[in-house]
Amino acid sequence: MSSQNKNSLPERIETDESLQAEREKTDEALMKRTSDIQNDADLVVDLARKRADSLLEGARHKADATLRQADGLTAVAAGLSVERASEDEAVTEERAVADDALAAERAEQKRAQALLLKLEREETDERLLTEREQADRAVASRDDFLAIVSHDVRGLISGLALSAEYLLMMPAEGAAGERTHLEAKRIRRFTGRMNRLIGDLLDVVSMESGKLNVAAEPQDATRLLTETMEGFQLTSAARKILMTAEISPGPVLASFDHDRILQVLTNLVGNAMKFTPVGGVISLHLLPTREGIQFAVRDSGCGIAADQIEAMFERFSQAAQGDHRGLGLGLYIARCIIEAHGGKIWAESELGKGSTFYFTLPKLSEAAT
Repeated sequence: MSSQNKNSLPERIETDESLQAEREKTDEALMKRTSDIQNDADLVVDLARKRADSLLEGARHKADATLRQADGLTAVAAGLSVERASEDEAVTEERAVADDALAAERAEQKRAQALLLKLEREETDERLLTEREQADRAVASRDDFLAIVSHDVRGLISGLALSAEYLLMMPAEGAAGERTHLEAKRIRRFTGRMNRLIGDLLDVVSMESGKLNVAAEPQDATRLLTETMEGFQLTSAARKILMTAEISPGPVLASFDHDRILQVLTNLVGNAMKFTPVGGVISLHLLPTREGIQFAVRDSGCGIAADQIEAMFERFSQAAQGDHRGLGLGLYIARCIIEAHGGKIWAESELGKGSTFYFTLPKLSEAAT
């Protein structure tokens, strides 16, 4: 059974979410600004109308007082009252018409603004889609080129490795023979490293395109530690590094891709070997937990600064500034593989006191399929 990398194209997803969030913020700010402008305009109009009504009322009071002092103007006052009522009604109607016209104008402006925003955003989306299509074509071309070159380079490396093996099968007679064997072993070591680098680059391409597949099957995880110990037996002996393994008694079952998880352990132990001094200790641990199973690779090396631990899991990161042993892809690949299984990976470290890298796999019933 297989599962795809759950973090396929995370940068695009993050870009889309960020763009949507910015648009929502822009809409909210624009609506607030428009509302504030309209409220201010309404307040000015309301104050002007109240001021006009107050002045009109004052003028009428003066006119009424003048009429009351005069004799025989009762009919004039009655007619004036009717005329005033008519004027007030006309003003009220004019104001209502003006308010309706203003409301209609604002609604039209709002529709025009929404349409303009929609058109601008559609244009932005279209440009973004075009750029992504161009990027996809460039990436596809890059991937095809990388696959072709990797195939050809691996063919050449295989030829070198076969030549080295042929030289090693020859008897080491005399100083020249021993020298030949020494060089052949060096060629074999270098070709192995080159093959691993090519494999890492191809894995990164698969992960970035969301095509990392894991063939998860129920099996015993204790085999992984045994194989890892065997794989580093000669290296640890040559560097006088003590390797130990602590495994819970009995089988530890989980659902995982054997080769991929072995690749993760190999990357972690390989990193530990790089930074553990001669005579140091590397220990492997495996134990069942409530959530599933947990692996740990602990070393007595130089340790990692706290502010660098998270960055270690990014592409092309190095354990220490100026360190160029490898491309800095091992931990990035390990994280992608573990997350594709539905697990998690992290590290704890202290400068001068070594590091411990942990990763988990979910319970058998919850493992990624």
